[in-house]
Amino acid sequence: MEEITCLGIEGTAEKLGIGIVTSSGRILANVVRQQALKAQAGIHPREAAQHHAEHVPQVIRAALKKAGISLEDIDLIAFSRGPGLGPCLRVAAVSARTLSLSLGKPLVGVNHCIGHIEIGRLLTEAEDPLTLYVSGGNSQVIAYDSGRYRVFGETLDIAVGNCIDQFARRANLGNPGGPIVEKLARKGKYFPLPYVVKGMDLSYSGILTAAVEALNKHPVEDVCRSLQETVFAMLVEVTERALAQTEKDEVMLVGGVGVNRRLQDMISLMAEEHGAGFYVPPRDVLGDNGAMIAWLGVLMYRSGVTHELMDTTVIQRYRTDEVEVKWRS
Repeated sequence: MEEITCLGIEGTAEKLGIGIVTSSGRILANVVRQQALKAQAGIHPREAAQHHAEHVPQVIRAALKKAGISLEDIDLIAFSRGPGLGPCLRVAAVSARTLSLSLGKPLVGVNHCIGHIEIGRLLTEAEDPLTLYVSGGNSQVIAYDSGRYRVFGETLDIAVGNCIDQFARRANLGNPGGPIVEKLARKGKYFPLPYVVKGMDLSYSGILTAAVEALNKHPVEDVCRSLQETVFAMLVEVTERALAQTEKDEVMLVGGVGVNRRLQDMISLMAEEHGAGFYVPPRDVLGDNGAMIAWLGVLMYRSGVTHELMDTTVIQRYRTDEVEVKWRS
């Protein structure tokens, strides 16, 4: 089968990513430009979209230069259709449509969450893992079954990454908060915080409020330790229960929060106790990036999926389990 080269555009939140990947799985380029966020502010959708619109041409040029190819060498265009922030998604979609029309190349809109899973499967030895996907906007336990990626557990309110980042901002620790909280947690002592697991689902809004209030009584290092241990223990519990339910023998951790070494250690220990392999993709693809969008675009295209322009509307709440997975048997 002739090799094809796909350019993927990721633009679901504050990161703009352009990835170039071949159908043999070679990542030729993976360039990410992140919007500079104010220390005490979250992501503003309109400002993030403006950032993407201003920088998408130069990031595309940088990716092409790194890959050592020209636009004429691109065979397929893919973009993140959702889930994500509406204004950001629209910039990615318009950019992809423009390239598709100008180059006369096919176009594929992909699910952002599944992109994380598939790039993980490509770059690790995992074949059919139970996946814990944790980021600033998503927290899900996912496994493939009967032609779709099924969600076995998820957050009922805010994502774990959002919880940690909001806490960091309210504690005047800066933004993004994950690395700062992880560093301070190593120095702190644990005390109990609300632990909310409802069946297979999680809730983080209550523990966020409790952690912020605890800053009035406890050193910030202790609050960081307690917050991190509690939210991660909740993730381990639902992942462990899903592992028993699905009877998978592999566990994979993906998403931006997956760079946290404490979370990696906790999930790895749980997987080891159940005789399951544990996998984490390279750090540069754990966060949002264009390579995962390009690779999923390749998989979908090879399975016969392309989209006409009229079918490339963005889907802000694009469910992982809405996608028919034609590329897996």
